[in-house]
Amino acid sequence: MDLYQWLLALHVLAAASLIAALTLFTVMVLATRGSDRPSTVARFWGLGRFGTIIVSIGTLGTLFFGIWLAIDADAYQVWDAWVLAAIVLWAIASAAGQRSGVPYQKAGERARELVASGNDAPDAEIGALMSDQRAWVLHWVTVVTTLVILILMVYKPGA
Repeated sequence: MDLYQWLLALHVLAAASLIAALTLFTVMVLATRGSDRPSTVARFWGLGRFGTIIVSIGTLGTLFFGIWLAIDADAYQVWDAWVLAAIVLWAIASAAGQRSGVPYQKAGERARELVASGNDAPDAEIGALMSDQRAWVLHWVTVVTTLVILILMVYKPGA
């Protein structure tokens, strides 16, 4: 295998990691939307740390290996419109994803604390955090933007 094939394999592996993490977070968001029960939120959001690691690997790996690919490949340039569009969308998805996770992470931490203390009664703070409309919208901005990036990577318009 030459360098291009290694870079492509690592880029695709990072993208798969990113998609897996987004799928995990989407399931967690859908399963706990509006929930105020600490045990329910703690059960799902206990996976949040794992998802954060995977999304970090995927996010940084796709950018790093993608730019390296564009530099290494004769057929593509970093300044190609589809590459620049993907980088801008990557920044938008990363910022939206990071911001969307803040309320969910807070709810998960509070839920774990309450469950550890033996309290599984509905909690208004957890309910408010899990119903955060801004986090909900930002999560879907992240998902849709990432899917648009995936479409750009597959079809490479203008390449």
